[in-house]
Formats: sequence, structure tokens, C-alpha cells
Amino acid sequence: MTATDLTVHTHSALHFDKPFSCDSKLDDSFAKIDWQAPWLCHLNQLSYVSKTISRLSSSCQQVDTAAEHDNQADIAAPDIIAKVLNTAMLQQNNKSQQPSQTKPTPNNHAHRLRFVSQDALPEGEAYESFIATTGNIPTRDNLHDLFNGSIWLTFPKTKALLNYYHMCEIAKKGISTSRGRVRDTITVFDENGAVLVTTEPSIGEALIDFDWQASLITPRECWDNPQQISADDKNNAKAAVYIFGHALLEKLLQPRKPLCAHSVIIYVSAEFFKLKRSERIEYLDNQLAEYMHDLLSREDVTPRKLSPLPILGVPHFWAENANPSFYEDNQVFRSGRRQKV
Repeated sequence: MTATDLTVHTHSALHFDKPFSCDSKLDDSFAKIDWQAPWLCHLNQLSYVSKTISRLSSSCQQVDTAAEHDNQADIAAPDIIAKVLNTAMLQQNNKSQQPSQTKPTPNNHAHRLRFVSQDALPEGEAYESFIATTGNIPTRDNLHDLFNGSIWLTFPKTKALLNYYHMCEIAKKGISTSRGRVRDTITVFDENGAVLVTTEPSIGEALIDFDWQASLITPRECWDNPQQISADDKNNAKAAVYIFGHALLEKLLQPRKPLCAHSVIIYVSAEFFKLKRSERIEYLDNQLAEYMHDLLSREDVTPRKLSPLPILGVPHFWAENANPSFYEDNQVFRSGRRQKV
């Protein structure tokens, strides 16, 4: 039996039919988001989220819809970012046959996801446990949680899978100062991960081998331009990078050459690059969830299984990398991991 065969439980009813008004605007940090940045193009519900956040960070206005809990719920009302994300999720679920939900564990049913105030997280309860047992994602009014919510909207199956493995590890080992290899790997990818999708094994192998010439420079013409995506037979792209780590998205508000993602590689057929962006992401979410399941099930899993990728070196992510000399910085584009002595 799979998660889709199970009844989805909701912690409380949500109503999205009334506008909510804010009594204070979002702080100025949200106004600094460049919503046209190439590393944001893949995010689901980008148009709605970007327009709404831009309005709320410039002036206090009403948002189109609301997220209100029913009178029987004792969950604190969501804050502004939670409300925006809930509305985006509702719009997304209305187009999907399968609403976003948690992955059930032996002791927990699947729960439909929603964003709630950080104050809803009971004192002393682990963040991951709260999500798994209620479907509620504690959310603060800050950039970090906005990007985290955006990744939940974009890769819901993979995020639910990572939460599932957190719960399995907590059930085995409890909460301690040391997370262990599995949870360390989850955390690194969740915060700082990226996915290289390619039809060419040579590009993926070169990335693993720190061969920047063969992965990023020589095949530059094969790389997909996220700002010029087209879903037709003329798209001959063979490689693309999609950011998964929400902390990495936050860091990219101030792009710096040394910023490095921890990546996994998903091999696809040429048909992938002929799909619409939304179709690509739905397919990729399924493939990535399977990949991470296999990786996290391995006895030798560690964060070192993730391949370093200087993110501004991705073709079309940064104008300066059009010049091959950009990659000559050996402090960023290193020849390999330092060997242990």
C-alpha cells in the first residue's frame, strides 16, 4: 500500500474564501528579492507568491485570499507568510489530483500539508515530528521560511520523504546533540542542495570528478537557459540545475562566487527538456524522492555523497561565467576534496 492509498488526515479545516488584511507590512528584506533570478524560475506558484510578497513588502494591502482555522482548532492563526503559502498551496492542489501530504510512518497517517504560525509548535516538540504527526509546517515571517515553503510547494514528495527519514531516525535514536549520518545528509541537502538533471552521463561524471571543464565549460551550449525555457521539439538542452536548498536560495540574495551547493545527479531522457516547466518539476520531484530514498537507505550514506557545485558557475546563472576565465579561480573551482591525513 502506498501513501496515495491512505486516507489523508487534516488537523483542522481551512477556509480560503475571505480576504485577510495585514496590520503591518513585511520587513524591507523581502523587497530585496530579485524574483527574475534564474535560480528561482523553477519554483511552483512563483507568479502568485512573487506578486503578493512584493505588494506586502512595499505597502500594507489586502491579499486576495485567506487561511483561517476553524473554531474547533487550537492551532494559532498563521502569520503573513504562512497565509501566502497556504493560498499558493490551495491553488496548486486545485490543479492536482493528489494534494500535498506527509509520507506516512508506521505510527502516523498521511496528513495534508498546511503552513501555520511558528507559535503553533508545542514547546519541546521537534520540528520534524510536529510536521509528520499533524501536517502543519511552522512558518515565521522571514526569508528563510518563505524559501522553505516555496520548496515545499515545488518538491512536496521529496520534502515529505526527507521528513519521513528524519522521523525514522528519531524513532531509532531519539533527539541528541549528534544527528547521525542520515540526518546530517538530509539537513545538508535540505538547506543547501541542488539537483543536476542531465541526459549526458559525461556531464554528471565530470561534476562528481570536479572536472569543471567537462561539466560546465565545454558543454556550455548544451545547458538549458531557465529564463528562455520552451516546451517544444526545438529544445535540445541536455543539462540543467534546480536548487532545492532553501538556505541556499536565501544566501543567493547576495550572490557570491564562493557559494557552493551540495548536489545530486538525476539522469533523464531528452524528452525531459521538451516538457513544460511545471511538468518537468512534477517529474523531477518523483525522481528525486526515489533517488533520496535510495541514498538515505544506504549504510554508507554521508553528506560526502553529495557533489560540491559552485552555484554561480552554472551556465546562465551568472553573466560573468560566460567567460571561461571565471572558472580559473582555484579557491572556488577546486580540483577535488582535500584528502584526509
